[in-house]
Amino acid sequence: MAYVITDTCTKDELCVEACPVDCIHPKKDESAFEEVKHLMIDPEACIDCGACVPVCPSNSIFLLDELPPDQAHFAEINAAYYAK
Repeated sequence: MAYVITDTCTKDELCVEACPVDCIHPKKDESAFEEVKHLMIDPEACIDCGACVPVCPSNSIFLLDELPPDQAHFAEINAAYYAK
């Protein structure tokens, strides 16, 4: 997994718009949008381009290797969302 979104995400979808491979979900028009606390990055589809990072107003997107230790569990949360 290249990037991970944490719970400080405001679901503003700026990262969704910036992503060239459409790997950030759920979007506002998807049924799961209201159910999740933050957006998720598909670990299999992410191409590690980093386009999502500078547009995130809440600084909620981290490289997997740079996730703060207290937020490491968000890597599993993001991956589990796509394992369904």
